[in-house]
Amino acid sequence: MKFYTVLILSFLVLIYSAQSQAVEKVVHVAVDHAPPYSRLSDDSRSQGLILDILRYAQLTSEKKYKINAVPCPFSRCVRLLSKGKVDVMGGLIKTPERQKIMSFVEPPYMVLSSSFVFYGTESSGIEVNSYEDLQGKRIAVMRGGAFFPKFDKDQSLNKVAVPSERVAVDLVLKGRVDLVIAVEDTADVAMGVLEQPTHKLKKMTYRHTQEIYGYMAMSTDFAESELGTLIAQQMYEMAKNKTLDKLVAPYQLPKIPSHLIDSPKVPSDSFSP
Repeated sequence: MKFYTVLILSFLVLIYSAQSQAVEKVVHVAVDHAPPYSRLSDDSRSQGLILDILRYAQLTSEKKYKINAVPCPFSRCVRLLSKGKVDVMGGLIKTPERQKIMSFVEPPYMVLSSSFVFYGTESSGIEVNSYEDLQGKRIAVMRGGAFFPKFDKDQSLNKVAVPSERVAVDLVLKGRVDLVIAVEDTADVAMGVLEQPTHKLKKMTYRHTQEIYGYMAMSTDFAESELGTLIAQQMYEMAKNKTLDKLVAPYQLPKIPSHLIDSPKVPSDSFSP
């Protein structure tokens, strides 16, 4: 009898183990409010391009998993990803500093030929006609954000870190900072969605133009996992078979250039913030 009891218990342990392995994994995705590419509604329900991409990957995956959107301000999203508290975040510029604390998935899915511009108020009388005119100005920047190399590395500028675009624009309108830096192609749309009085803002003459690449990034541990590796491979295949082009099209983004797919290594200092 004792032998059969042990046999039954062993059988139950095997069944429990098999059921545990069958439980779906959860991919935690950090999503900040960055219209038009991601939006958080009043009830914190998240929508956006990175979720569209992952949901497509989920539907076509050989592995079963769930997607859990984690709404957070941009700076907190980056911090959660760097600490492995979430698995994935979208729309990030790849920089050498970020590469030390997270893993970037090739190729980038957001490719813009745009300009970084500076906004002030009409009433301030401030003019920025060259990079040198930024000296002495209080400039709101997204905490944890990346822009263009010269600006990012310039420690002589007075940069005021803020948690969100809404806060940055509010500070400009209240005169607590002089300028806010933004990507020109998306700034006007974002400010409209955020219901900011854009008629009070003035876009400065100076701009820095370059190609801007926005990536899916993974926490270091998740990138090394079997599921993370699979999703990264799916991302590459989706770019190669043009599925990504169809997914980004509703967001008015261009197709992924073939040279980024054939040779997916692109310069580090090359979106979001």
